[in-house]
Amino acid sequence: MKIKLFDPHVGKAEENAVKKILHSKSWASGAGGGNVLEFEKEFSSYIKCKNSIAVNSATAALNLALSIIDIKNKDVIVPSLTFVSTANAILINGGNPIFADVNPITLCIDKKTIEEKISPKTKLILPVHFGGLACDMSNIKKIAQKHNLTIIDDAAHAAGTKFKGKKIGSENFASCFSFHPVKNLAMPNGGMITLNHKEFRKFTKILLEKRWCGIKDRTFSGYDVSNLGNNYYMNEFSAAIGRIQLRKLDKLNKIRLKIAKIYDKELNCQQKMPYDKECSYHLYWIRIKNRNVFRKILARENIETGIHYPPVHNFSLYNKKNNLKLPVTDTIADQIVTIPIHPNLTDSQIDKIIKTVNRNL
Repeated sequence: MKIKLFDPHVGKAEENAVKKILHSKSWASGAGGGNVLEFEKEFSSYIKCKNSIAVNSATAALNLALSIIDIKNKDVIVPSLTFVSTANAILINGGNPIFADVNPITLCIDKKTIEEKISPKTKLILPVHFGGLACDMSNIKKIAQKHNLTIIDDAAHAAGTKFKGKKIGSENFASCFSFHPVKNLAMPNGGMITLNHKEFRKFTKILLEKRWCGIKDRTFSGYDVSNLGNNYYMNEFSAAIGRIQLRKLDKLNKIRLKIAKIYDKELNCQQKMPYDKECSYHLYWIRIKNRNVFRKILARENIETGIHYPPVHNFSLYNKKNNLKLPVTDTIADQIVTIPIHPNLTDSQIDKIIKTVNRNL
């Protein structure tokens, strides 16, 4: 049997919730009532943020969150080692992505290169908590305060991740989460924006309008549209599943942490994801010089692997004007392999992964 790279943990509770929504025939609500509203409240309580806005993907969350900060013709500093949606959201909102290198140990954005990339045009820092390991937010905040910059973080990998005891999403202007089926909190598709600004009520109002095509002031006979919006709202099926997944998120993340501790102790790789008790371990990565051969061997052993991610700065859309070089990112891009780490792994499967990896380093 194939050992999957990702595998959502689901049970009878999720099945019953879907059936209940199915038979209710209330499947969607652009205005955000029902399970969507309850999920937002519960997520805010879990994260300890001022408010949460549920959407249909992390891509939608990033697009919306960046739309409330005027970045048109402004620079946004972002790591290139991320899924392309992170950078796409900058372009969609008229900004200029300025790619920074990453720390070779954590693979999160490197604070030294952030400062190197700052210019008078810089408006925003967009760090990514890679693999579920938190960025060094203390230093990023110091840089942002020094240069009067806003922080919106990509927390797509970081549901349940902590930094110095506080959950990611509880402090920055906005944080954007993913609830894609492969994520720690899984649903058919979904995302969330958490808000912490002192004027969060104002931004909540704007986001709620933009989430559903700009619609506002609904009455019995009509509505108004004053903001350009999109069809980004979360459906009731996803929200109902998300509420159940949220209740067991910490328990499932503890299983991931336990597996990561075993990997840290027993994998003989010189370069692998560091062990951190506050990490949610959405991914577990190792670095392999003979990657293509290595992945083919593991595939023959029915062990799925992945490459997360091809650097964004090397895509033709982002590399039109100059041949940007990011030494650490470019090196890692040729070596990184992600191996299975999820709550459904059995002890025998974990043992097989470790033995197969060690035998083929």
